[in-house]
Amino acid sequence: MQTNTTAAADIDEIVAAKPDYESEIITIIRGNYSPKAAQSKLEDYHGADVAQAMDALSLSERKKLYRICSASMLAEAFERLEEDEADRYFGEMDIKKASAVISELETDTAAEILQNVEKERRALIIDALQPEVKNAIMLIASFDEDEIGSKMTTDCIVIRENLSVPEAMDELVRQAEENDNISTLFVVDEDGEFYGAMELRDLITAKKTTPLDDLIVTSFPYVYAHETIDDCIEKLKDYSEDSIPVLDNANRFLGIITAQSLIEVVDDEMGEDYARFAGLTAEEDLKEPLLQSMKKRLPWLLSLLGLGILVSTVVSAFEQVVAQLTLIMAFQSLILDMAGNVGTQSLAVTIRVLTDENLTFKQKGKLVVKETRVGLFNGILLGTLSVILVGLYIALAKHQPFGVSFAVSGCIGVSLMVAMLISSAVGTLIPLFFKKIKVDPAVASGPLITTINDLVAVVTYYGLSWILLLDVLHVERMMR
Repeated sequence: MQTNTTAAADIDEIVAAKPDYESEIITIIRGNYSPKAAQSKLEDYHGADVAQAMDALSLSERKKLYRICSASMLAEAFERLEEDEADRYFGEMDIKKASAVISELETDTAAEILQNVEKERRALIIDALQPEVKNAIMLIASFDEDEIGSKMTTDCIVIRENLSVPEAMDELVRQAEENDNISTLFVVDEDGEFYGAMELRDLITAKKTTPLDDLIVTSFPYVYAHETIDDCIEKLKDYSEDSIPVLDNANRFLGIITAQSLIEVVDDEMGEDYARFAGLTAEEDLKEPLLQSMKKRLPWLLSLLGLGILVSTVVSAFEQVVAQLTLIMAFQSLILDMAGNVGTQSLAVTIRVLTDENLTFKQKGKLVVKETRVGLFNGILLGTLSVILVGLYIALAKHQPFGVSFAVSGCIGVSLMVAMLISSAVGTLIPLFFKKIKVDPAVASGPLITTINDLVAVVTYYGLSWILLLDVLHVERMMR
């Protein structure tokens, strides 16, 4: 016990001793340090810490931060801000400082921020930029937001293929002053067409007499700037490179997409897919206004309301069954829930498989067969289990004759099997249909599948109850 108490005290001490960088940065900004002294102190902190502290500062304190910090320090912080925060804080800077920060940012981040700046202010900032920075930003801004070119950066080392090793080293040193991504060097020919890539380590360790061509990997992966982000993610998922070259349609080298950018892109795409899967028209965040959140949710909810009314109408058509066999109402949710769960599982598997753009018609057919078989055999297993458990429950808890109990549970078991079979097929066929008509299959969202499967389950359950229990077995006459 003493040892545990001591260990817990040590942990508390470590937690208590953990530096609070945010408070330290705020203290520096609010202190009476000279600008040079404050800048010197702030240089010891990571850009992520500065970014985190910015929200706790007042407007006047942030403006003081902008004046104190160098453009490179602010750029490091802005790279780690959320998009809405970056836009808001950037609007608080004067034109000169804003231009300096833009020049230090990764070109893709700079293009994103400038895209949301007021037109007149954006023009002033762009006019103050160096020509090479301006051209790089304008290039990235020329691509649509769903094209991979909009996510690339020109912050990289590019050399010619006809250099010697010493000449390549000189070029590396010259360009490294202006670029951060130097772990991989990209090689182009005299026309600017992509030739290959080499690792920094290989160049540094190479002998002066080694032909540069021996160091160049000509089978390096690449993407075209006008390719969609979805296509590029699928193509690059098997590679683990720090950066991937981006080419124009003439195979000329334009820039790179870094691993960090690729991760952000994947995260954004997953967020959008998850939002659509949940029946939203777009992704939401915690700070979003009420009306905007409602606007994103209402379109699907209105559609689902219509389908829900249809389900209720179908249920009302079976009033005679419910009136004579009120017992079966207790097990309606069992059929509906299992049908919805199975359909959602098949939907998730199908959407994942459909990320492969090269899927053939035969492979899609195999997917339908496989999911239907899974639904059938799971239905047989769970249906059999339901017959036994529900039958015993009705007999023992509801005090019904065993004949009635197992007749009802048998109907539930068969209904469950049929509903799970059909739901598996529906959960697979709907996203395939959406894909066929060029609509994002993620639009075939969970709520839509669940509502359709509710309809399937209701018709199956009450239809079989009507046929088997009332018309064939006349169970209502045997019930106590």
